[in-house]
Amino acid sequence: MKLTKCMFLILALLLSQIATAQITGKVIENDENYPLEYATVTLYNSATKTLVNGVVTNFDGIFSIDNIKPGNYYIEASFIGYQLKTIASININKKGEKKDLGVIKLILGTSNQLNEVVINSEKQTVLHKIDRQVFDTKKFQNTVGGNAVDVVKNLPSVTIDGLGDISVRGSKGFTVLINGKPTQGDASAILAQLPANALEAVELITAPSAKYDPEGKGGILNIITKKGAINGTFAQVNVKGGLPSIEDYDTKVAAKRYGIDVTVNNRTDKWNVSVGASYQRNDKAGRREGDMFIVNAAQNKTTFLPSDGERSFDEVTYNGRFNVDYTPNKSDAFSLGFFAGKRTKERLADIVYYDNHSISPIGGSTRDYTFAYYNHNLRIRKGDFALGSFDYSHQFDNDSKLSTSFLYEYTFLGGPTENDNLGHPDNNIVYQREYNTNDNPLYGARFNLDYKWKPFAFGTLETGYQYRDLDHTGKFVYERDGVLVPEFSSDVSLKRKIHSGYAQVSGDKSKWNYAAGVRVESMDREYKEALQSESTENVYNYDFVKLFPSASLQYKINDKTNIKTAYSKRVERTTTFKMNSFAEREHSEVFEQGDNTLLPEFIDLVELGITKKLKGGNSVYATAYFRNVTNVINRVNTLAYQANGQVLDSIINRVYSNVGKSNSLGLEVGATLKPTESWSNFIGVNVYNYAIDGVLNFKHRDGVERSYDIDSKSTIYAINLNSTYNFGDNASLQFTFNYLSDRNTAMGEDSRFYSPNLTFRKKFMDDRLTTTLQWQNIDMGLLNTNEQRITTSRANQFYTTTNYVYEVDMVTLNLSYSFNAAKNKSKFIDSEFGKREF
Repeated sequence: MKLTKCMFLILALLLSQIATAQITGKVIENDENYPLEYATVTLYNSATKTLVNGVVTNFDGIFSIDNIKPGNYYIEASFIGYQLKTIASININKKGEKKDLGVIKLILGTSNQLNEVVINSEKQTVLHKIDRQVFDTKKFQNTVGGNAVDVVKNLPSVTIDGLGDISVRGSKGFTVLINGKPTQGDASAILAQLPANALEAVELITAPSAKYDPEGKGGILNIITKKGAINGTFAQVNVKGGLPSIEDYDTKVAAKRYGIDVTVNNRTDKWNVSVGASYQRNDKAGRREGDMFIVNAAQNKTTFLPSDGERSFDEVTYNGRFNVDYTPNKSDAFSLGFFAGKRTKERLADIVYYDNHSISPIGGSTRDYTFAYYNHNLRIRKGDFALGSFDYSHQFDNDSKLSTSFLYEYTFLGGPTENDNLGHPDNNIVYQREYNTNDNPLYGARFNLDYKWKPFAFGTLETGYQYRDLDHTGKFVYERDGVLVPEFSSDVSLKRKIHSGYAQVSGDKSKWNYAAGVRVESMDREYKEALQSESTENVYNYDFVKLFPSASLQYKINDKTNIKTAYSKRVERTTTFKMNSFAEREHSEVFEQGDNTLLPEFIDLVELGITKKLKGGNSVYATAYFRNVTNVINRVNTLAYQANGQVLDSIINRVYSNVGKSNSLGLEVGATLKPTESWSNFIGVNVYNYAIDGVLNFKHRDGVERSYDIDSKSTIYAINLNSTYNFGDNASLQFTFNYLSDRNTAMGEDSRFYSPNLTFRKKFMDDRLTTTLQWQNIDMGLLNTNEQRITTSRANQFYTTTNYVYEVDMVTLNLSYSFNAAKNKSKFIDSEFGKREF
């Protein structure tokens, strides 16, 4: 009897929900017709003017207001930076009535015309959502003619160091999405391929939800390319040229900087076809100044190795892109994309090791001997990328949506390294010539199936399945003086299969927004390696089944203030490069190798933040965060041993391995300040304490396993400033400043690094032609711009310090011409697998 009553009550509750009146609709941008996610829709009683209910739109701009009693109502739809839109005279006559308001278009800012005077509001630099921050790339004018790296380095959570490595909240491990599509590649390599002119916005997702692949301990950077909705043909050409280097770095070949990027886009009601091609030459001159001490206790001697010489980069990238979208009706959408490109990066390090290179007894002042030599080191890294993707989505009548995506990629990586030790000053004397190269074909595939619908009154349910497959092989050949060196020549193979599924619920009620979900992932990894001189192949397997939960919550205190909190569990996967345990001669001073039993990093992210809008378009936000990482992968230096156990006097062993755990506790603060109508500023500050604690266990070339304690902690801060002054409607001057403080590593310290930049932009010919003059890395002989010192040490074993001095006072001119007024809706796919290994 009790069971019957319970069933009756549940049935009555369900019927009451079904009988409830409902108002639905979709909010979009007026000019470009793209959906506005997290727009606010509020329902008011027409008679009393009181608030009845309020919701926010989902990813597709769709909203639904439930539990409405019969009566007369009106709705207000709003979004930051857009005009308020009111829908009046909404009559609900009975329970269970469904009223669809259709599409609601919001207009950007206010626009009133009187006697030819136009007043336009300005789009905000940063927009805060429940799970991300959205940055308007047009605010960063110094990026014109550059690539996506030049854009993201301005974000408050992002830093870039002297070696070009990008970090998010101090972590180099993060994921890059292109228009929401996952990629799996080296972040710098992916971003360097994308022209800055093609970017519309960058979304920073520091605590991603379960619907995203959990890879990336720093979170996700989602790159949004430019969109539009005007039918017709769009064509744009961007041409960049750099002036000759002002500073002299004694480089053998002068740095060259020039490029061209062309995009053609044709759109009709059903078709959107995009074709693009790009060629970029982006060299960077520089020098390297270093000192190294090695203590050989077994033989009672100390080696001192000072050096100085050229360290420059020549980089050439060119590609072709094609994408076609077909939308036969309002329910179905198809997309097909292809990408092919080549990238070559040459790092030249021609270093002189001076005659005060000496070997002395430990603690003694006398020198056993001194020696000078010249090291020519050229590392060429090449990558050929070819990939294709197919996407399909279907929108059902009940607003549920089914999406599927397939991507296949072939990448060929490789390139030789020349390492010649020659006489000095007579370079015709040959002491040793070394040559190593590798061929690394990579095959990758990814399949996604996602479904989203709203079966509950309290939220939307999203579920999905993903399959990823990676097959990466490598053949490494090492020669010394023309003879194969068996101990360095190897074959490696990494195969990885991942199955994952997720479920997530998101919704809103009153002043609350919420999302919670979990992703389950099954991974099978097989790594094989063998010396080419041996028939025995070593196999290392690693499998896991793990849960990756996530949750986010946002509360609207009032119209100007929100607070939010989030949690996300992440993983940072291993690469073939970091698992190859056979040493490679990186340059004269370094053997570089990985760890064949390397484990992935697992990360827990927690954050708590507040955002507040101020008067005059100003705003401020602050976010406290904590990140815990287990199985931390670090590149650490150790003494290099020969096969007989003796120390190599002038070579360090550079090792990638798991070293324990790390914690980051930080505070990120950002502000948009506009003192006058013409002058706007955006500043971001990130301060965090970073600690590493663990032990490195590693087997050296002599077969002996040694242990090294890792214990390092320090407080690190970064500042990004962007200040713009507008001279009327078509000219502006912008100053940017990026500063990164000293920071600790597993075995040393990287010095501060900073870069000031100045950009002048002017538009002509009814804004069709834009000219941008850039002065990058301002120094004028007065500063230490674009310069960084990297130091590592271990007590009574070694000490190394290297100062990298890269080119300053670089001047470039960029011209961008659009052939018609139609807006660009081009979108292209990008590499998911290969660029991670580049």
